[in-house]
Amino acid sequence: MKRQILTVKNLKKTFSTKAGSLDVLKGIDFSASEGEIIAITGASGVGKSTFLHVIGTLEPPTSGEIIYKFDGEINPSKLTADALSDFRNKHIGFVFQFHYLLPEFNVIENVIMPELISYGFRNKKKNYQQLKKKAFEILKNLGIDSRAYHRPGELSGGEQQRVAVARALFKNPSVVLADEPTGNLDSRSAQELFMLFQKINEETGTTFIIVTHNESLAQKCTRRLKMVDGVLIN
Repeated sequence: MKRQILTVKNLKKTFSTKAGSLDVLKGIDFSASEGEIIAITGASGVGKSTFLHVIGTLEPPTSGEIIYKFDGEINPSKLTADALSDFRNKHIGFVFQFHYLLPEFNVIENVIMPELISYGFRNKKKNYQQLKKKAFEILKNLGIDSRAYHRPGELSGGEQQRVAVARALFKNPSVVLADEPTGNLDSRSAQELFMLFQKINEETGTTFIIVTHNESLAQKCTRRLKMVDGVLIN
């Protein structure tokens, strides 16, 4: 039996608006195990992205409990801001619908940039070549090492997303949260990206939690859930 790495209990998220309180997540129970590829489908506006942001520690929950089980049990809501940032940087990778690559930097620089920023560029000169070497190996594994010194504007949409995946994988995260990663891609590029997720999953055991409207890809995941009005159902 694979090790459970994430448990969510009665998770709720409410936003304050001019019209009043808006309940987006309404008591979600959820778990994920090592090596799973989990698809979350559902109509727009039902809370899928909010759920990823909350379990990814980008947004705090209004109530409920999130427990990660990497190095012992960790409740992100009990961490200081600095400790939470370190935890997220070490354990969680993100891939979004838009790649958010920095246009003025080349592919290698984009892949290592979060690492440089997270440590305030300290020891940059000492570690820079080592970081570049690691980034190049990841790009090679993803089949885009030939584009390492190109800028994002010189890449296709599928190549840009592969760079975003490389950036997400740079810290060897235990879990990757992907929010509509194929949303801006044609069907062929979408299929190639999903096959890439499967390859990474098989080689590293990384858990993927993927929000998607792509039903054909969702059906290929190891588990599929649907969000309806702020609640996850099988």
